[in-house]
Amino acid sequence: MNGKNDLLHEIDSENRKERGLDFKLLVMVYLSILIGLLVILPKIYIKNQIYYVSRDISKIASEYSVLKEENRFLKQKVEYIKFKNQVLDTVF
Repeated sequence: MNGKNDLLHEIDSENRKERGLDFKLLVMVYLSILIGLLVILPKIYIKNQIYYVSRDISKIASEYSVLKEENRFLKQKVEYIKFKNQVLDTVF
């Protein structure tokens, strides 16, 4: 009877060793997660920065086109005023 219990204890202790996580495996898992994060997080940060910069560039480009159109309109007004002044100067 005692021999059977000893055998069952040995088998049970072997099964516990196989089922449990040893420290080395746990460290390897944490290191692989850390390495994965070190690779992925900078990529996400850089993509976000590129997005925000491109959004700013798009905003500035649209403002530039509006200002360019306004400049063209103001040049036309100036030309009209110059022409009007020249015509009025010759009339008087």
